[in-house]
Amino acid sequence: MNLWSYIAKRILLMLPTLFGVIAITFAVIQFVPGGPVEQALMELRKGQVGMGEASGGGASDYRGRQGVDAERVKEIQALYGFDKPPMERFWQMLKGFLTFDLGQSFYHHKDVWDLVKSKLPVSISLGLWTFFLTYLISIPLGIAKAVREGSRFDMVTSMLVLIGYSIPGFVLGVFLLVIFGGGSFLQWFPLRGLTSDDWESMSLFGKVVDYLWHITLPVTASVAGSFAVMTMLTKNTFLEEIRKQYVLTARAKGLDERKVLYKHVFRNALIPLVTGFPAAFIGAFFAGSLLIETLFSLDGLGLLSYESVVRRDYPVVMGTLYLFTLIGLVVKLLGDLCYVWADPRVQFESLAR
Repeated sequence: MNLWSYIAKRILLMLPTLFGVIAITFAVIQFVPGGPVEQALMELRKGQVGMGEASGGGASDYRGRQGVDAERVKEIQALYGFDKPPMERFWQMLKGFLTFDLGQSFYHHKDVWDLVKSKLPVSISLGLWTFFLTYLISIPLGIAKAVREGSRFDMVTSMLVLIGYSIPGFVLGVFLLVIFGGGSFLQWFPLRGLTSDDWESMSLFGKVVDYLWHITLPVTASVAGSFAVMTMLTKNTFLEEIRKQYVLTARAKGLDERKVLYKHVFRNALIPLVTGFPAAFIGAFFAGSLLIETLFSLDGLGLLSYESVVRRDYPVVMGTLYLFTLIGLVVKLLGDLCYVWADPRVQFESLAR
């Protein structure tokens, strides 16, 4: 099987997967109380139903439509597109997704695609710094730990790495804000946002310094836990390679230890890291950013996704789900391609099984 045949086969497998995820989520949404129609009716009923019920508690005695004229209910349903049968709405949504028309947000009254693009700079900033710092710290540290296995350096760094891994990023973020964000001790860093209010009037150097000043605490909270897994993976991968026969043979031939490590071991040990590169790159943007964005008041994709679920903003929920699922499937394909690129011994036939 050649490259293009494998890619075509994988794309054909992606389509039913993507369709299944969207269909199941859409079906579940139909049974969730407290949707946009019910929330609009709640406003009309002026307090007859509490906010807790309207936000979708799922109680069996939910009465979001009582006390409102039937004609008014129909008008609100038509406003949000709920006057059509579910299947008709589902197929219309799929047709829009094919052209990346994700619909209009019920809450923000904006195009979902434009809304997502407006939130991307924040998530990209947090994700890029988290990703690059994780790799820049983890790989050299993992190699150093593998070379010095059992030493005091290995034990001390392992303890520090595990401590960092055991502390959730959100908890570490709270700690950093208390210590360095003007909580009870030092006021070295700002509490929220990526830039200051007067950022536009700053010089280029001032803008860079201001941006780095704002991003320091969020990135620190994100990196502290994520780099632990990569560090231990790097260490264990290098240890496995160092103990193989070809390394013993190279050493027996009198090759310099540094040459053995970086010419032979390094190339083979990086294969698991390279193959996970696409997933880690995308995961830095979309995984685990919700709590960090909420804590540091960063208006990114994580916060948008959470708020859209709470507010029952279904076009945003389905639109972001569609994009994230599509990106995830493409990244999985790129990961397999990277595996073949990093290790030519692997054939596409084995990956396609």
